[in-house]
Amino acid sequence: MRSTRPAGTVPSRIQLDSSLRRWFSRNLGLWRSRRTYFFPDDEVVRVDMMLRVESFSHPVEGDAAYRFTWWPEREYDFFDRKPRYSREGSMEAYLCGHQLRRSSSYLCGTPSKSQIRQVDEHEVVFESHYQEWDILEHIRLVDQDRFRARSIYSWRDGMLELAEMHHEIRVEEAGAPLDRVA
Repeated sequence: MRSTRPAGTVPSRIQLDSSLRRWFSRNLGLWRSRRTYFFPDDEVVRVDMMLRVESFSHPVEGDAAYRFTWWPEREYDFFDRKPRYSREGSMEAYLCGHQLRRSSSYLCGTPSKSQIRQVDEHEVVFESHYQEWDILEHIRLVDQDRFRARSIYSWRDGMLELAEMHHEIRVEEAGAPLDRVA
């Protein structure tokens, strides 16, 4: 049977994966993240974080590898009120097709996997399920990648436990890829 695909084109999975790598590369650099957390008891807590996203030049697994490093810029009293959250840290992540494998999950610190769905060239959705948590995260790049809008919803044992809104501003462009193999 003859293929109906025009000569010189690649299958859509490859195009989408390439598009995902392109989307991730648009997120590299240093971001100021102004965050608001909404808890089920109507408690609202704010914190301003810094987030650096770097790539590795030679990933040992997956299509691409990244390092995420974060630290507080302005804590308010967030970490006093919510001590289970880490003030600072680092995580490595591997893009494997439509899946992101993380060395450390967001809410419990164990390795995790997220399914990725690309909405359009500017937005992706991550769906994660680990231990008692189900997490839905939308990230949209705005205004030629100068800003990011993130909304994250976390259910614990089927009950909405946390909703977050992050407004992120690019502070620095991406640096050179990291030479160390991830």
